[in-house]
Amino acid sequence: MADDTGKFGVGALHLGNPNRRQIFQLGAGAAAGWTLSGNAFAQTERPTNPPDKPRGQVIAALSQEPTVFHPLMPGIEVDQGIWWQVFSPLWFIDPDGKFVPDLAREVPTVENGGLSADGLTWKIKLRSDVKWHDGTPFTAEDVKFSLELINNPDFRARSRVGHSLVKDIKIVAPDEIHWRMEAPYSPYMSILGSLTFIVPKHILEKVTDPNASPFHNAPVGTGPFRWGERVPGDHIQLNAHTGYHGRGPYVERVVFKYIPDLTVLYTQFRTGQVDYTGLQGILPNFVQEAKTLKGRKIFVSSTSSVEHIAPNLEFGALADRTVREALYLAINKQAIIDALNYGLPTQTESFVPQQAWSFQQGLPQHKYDPAKANTLLDAAGWVRGAGGVREKGGVKLEFTNSTTSGNAVREQTQQLLIQDWRAIGAAMRVNNMPAAVIWGDFWQQSKFNSVIVGVNFMLGSDPDVTPRFGSGAIPAKGGRGYNTYQYRNPEADRLLAEGAKQFDLAQRKTTYGALQKLIRDDLAILPLFQGFIAEGVKEGLQGFRPNINMSINCWNIREWYWA
Repeated sequence: MADDTGKFGVGALHLGNPNRRQIFQLGAGAAAGWTLSGNAFAQTERPTNPPDKPRGQVIAALSQEPTVFHPLMPGIEVDQGIWWQVFSPLWFIDPDGKFVPDLAREVPTVENGGLSADGLTWKIKLRSDVKWHDGTPFTAEDVKFSLELINNPDFRARSRVGHSLVKDIKIVAPDEIHWRMEAPYSPYMSILGSLTFIVPKHILEKVTDPNASPFHNAPVGTGPFRWGERVPGDHIQLNAHTGYHGRGPYVERVVFKYIPDLTVLYTQFRTGQVDYTGLQGILPNFVQEAKTLKGRKIFVSSTSSVEHIAPNLEFGALADRTVREALYLAINKQAIIDALNYGLPTQTESFVPQQAWSFQQGLPQHKYDPAKANTLLDAAGWVRGAGGVREKGGVKLEFTNSTTSGNAVREQTQQLLIQDWRAIGAAMRVNNMPAAVIWGDFWQQSKFNSVIVGVNFMLGSDPDVTPRFGSGAIPAKGGRGYNTYQYRNPEADRLLAEGAKQFDLAQRKTTYGALQKLIRDDLAILPLFQGFIAEGVKEGLQGFRPNINMSINCWNIREWYWA
């Protein structure tokens, strides 16, 4: 689990329209993709004049090594960089928040007959010109196989959210498949469009163990690039699939090179050894210098990840909402943004990214007000004791805060928080640990007091946060999900259940707006800022398009080309 860098949004959508006719249409979610030019920001450009045939190569630098190549199994953000090149979904979500057909001929709607008005019957028409990398034709059999594999209890599926509702799959023709949903579930459109890649039946049906086969190390897909070679610890090479059914690819090969040290990665970008800096991008302290580099373009874009303090709502003083409000008032957020993050992130009060159709405007804005924090705690009976630490009913206002060891910016943030909170009589101690430890049972089973973490709460681009805030999703209480905060509120449960059944966009916006107000009022999380990423592209490389609806911005390398 890598919540550490906001890797686990699960998939999602923008559905419905007030006319109830074209139910599934992604709402406005214009991605924030900007290229730095002096102090101004210019929007990214779409490719205009790609070559007639693949030419040249792209060396894409990643700070982590992809290791999971089966796109339906548990993987992290960096693995998706490979999946998007090798495989194809039925449709995908573009930077403007629109669904774009891929393996499907069209995105199903009520208007085109692809969806029933109650959202229960789905009829998908598929392209008939698609071939797997080994030349085998793609058909509806592959879609049926992929959905059934996800629901196979013997298969280690990344997620069965939404998929578990699919019943009665029928192949009507080689290019058409129908199914019924056990219950209406509006986020499923986005789950299919963000991280549900179709895998080949003709290869995987012969495998004895669905969790292990040669396919896992040399995958075959329908995507724009086919498997080339892998040198563990160094790189993966993918070669152009000239029989690709979509736009592109326009380069002959892509080499994903691993450079775990972000300073070394930036140096290699600066000296021209790599063409693109991906995944964690350019460290904030290098961004201003990077802007001045000749022959380089720097893009700073928002991500869906929200950097926040995660309180364990069942631990000591943090269970008291008044304490959480006082702690929030005492945080000098602007200092964290300006001094530690070079002014690049955006303040936020919500778990929903500000570019999303579901974002709720007008939430109460954070104010740095230590005096008010002290007044609140005094009134609530939290009395200063020995050493200035407050106490109430035998409970001290003290707790640990944890994050990934070696994350310099977060460790500096912790030092600021210690000072801010000491001023209101709260004692915080640092308890950091390696990523493999902190994001294991310590995080999953709510063994922490508080954590600094970045999380993409969205299901793809959908605001259904049942896995994060539903009372039945608390792992420490036997629930299925990621509600490690141990947040429980019957009204939140009601809104979550309501929103997942609604298909009208206006209704859903109202429902999830109310949920954002509730989470903000309860202070289930203490948001610091909406995440950002700074990425570098060598001048002359066209087609890079940051996409807030994706977990990785090299999602569309098929469209990249050298001018």
